[in-house]
Amino acid sequence: MIWTLIVGAVIGAIGGGISGRGKQMGCLLNILAGLAGSYIGQAIFGHWGPDLAGMALIPSILGAVILVAVVSFFTGRR
Repeated sequence: MIWTLIVGAVIGAIGGGISGRGKQMGCLLNILAGLAGSYIGQAIFGHWGPDLAGMALIPSILGAVILVAVVSFFTGRR
């Protein structure tokens, strides 16, 4: 459980950094973005690439970037 949260936080931070929104998100939002991005990314792109804590890293990071970009588009944050 803790390992999943740590990996989710790292995925969310990487996704926020790639999309340029990483400094605006806190630790809790990084975890949520990483976990939700992992779910979205694996649903869209499948389960391929390196696997850590039950999450395929590359699709998870892509899903986190998509999630952060869509949420920041609708909230109007720059």
